[in-house]
Amino acid sequence: MSAVRHRLLAAAATVPLLIGALGACGYGSEAKKDTSAGVAAKGAKTDGLDQIKIGFFGNTTHATPLIGLQKGLFQKELGGTAIKPATFNAGPAEIEALNSGAIDIGWIGPSPAINGFTKSQGKSLKIISGSASGGVSLVVDPKKVKGLGDLKGKTIATPQLGNTQDVALLNFLAGKGYKVDATTGKGDVTVQRTDNKVTPTAFEQGSIDGAWVPEPTASKLVAAGGKTILDEKKLWKDGKFVITNVIVSQKFLKEHPKAVEAVLRASVKTNAWIRSHPADAKKALNDKLAEVAGKALPNNVLDPAFKNVDVTDDPLAATLQQEADHAVKAGLLQKPDLKGIYDLTLLNKVLRSEGKQPVADAGLGSK
Repeated sequence: MSAVRHRLLAAAATVPLLIGALGACGYGSEAKKDTSAGVAAKGAKTDGLDQIKIGFFGNTTHATPLIGLQKGLFQKELGGTAIKPATFNAGPAEIEALNSGAIDIGWIGPSPAINGFTKSQGKSLKIISGSASGGVSLVVDPKKVKGLGDLKGKTIATPQLGNTQDVALLNFLAGKGYKVDATTGKGDVTVQRTDNKVTPTAFEQGSIDGAWVPEPTASKLVAAGGKTILDEKKLWKDGKFVITNVIVSQKFLKEHPKAVEAVLRASVKTNAWIRSHPADAKKALNDKLAEVAGKALPNNVLDPAFKNVDVTDDPLAATLQQEADHAVKAGLLQKPDLKGIYDLTLLNKVLRSEGKQPVADAGLGSK
């Protein structure tokens, strides 16, 4: 066994899943309170609940909850059950909140969902719906990087060690024959783990040559003079791969299935509304971002960031397994047993009631 492989396996044994903080987008770690749910709760309470606690990130890959809350679509389905929203900056904090009962349902990326499920030996959460696909790009300084064949010796940022985009970049580089130590990020290409909120400044200052990042960070880099040389959609069948899922604590799912169904119904209706009202949806998204993130996006960032993310009810389960396989191949993840990570029963019930086709769990449904 090579020394590098030994170090990777040792690291994986020390932390049995993805190393370090596993936020889908890596925006930090603190949860922020969101005091507005669009409209006031009124009418009958769903499942007898006074409130339901919902978590999400303040970025464009979480367009479904942001827009749905802004337009009051979630509150409409929940009636007299008030929504208590919380905005997170990274996946680990959201998983901790779910495990502690601080939130009941959350929108989150694939890596922290896998991590949370596996660390709890399949007892903490279920993925109950998809939410978004795509929205990830490799953006470079065109003065320094001429194309995909010009990455040797360059420094490329990802949000976090072992996060979804980090794994994707490592897998891509290995496929192109570049050798990189996954743990240190050193090798033919230097992989530099940089918080997304810092990446645009690092890019402008020239300390990185490019970044493999989600929206809206990718569009921020383009607005700063960067060039997109790869949209990750091109690496996946039909251009689809999971970037955001909906998760729920298993305890809450068991005790309050009607409330979970109401949230999923709101999610499905929100996604349909986004697709049929793109201009209004984009405005609602930016209005909510201004509220929860403290700052709206300028049009030259908002427009491409919104366009690059596809909302979807389908969790694209096969791509979740592939992303886990990529992490195993990179040495950042011990092979996980993902059987049972999905429970799409309520989602498919909602989809059928809306006249839509049910979606599949790729064999990763309940045991």
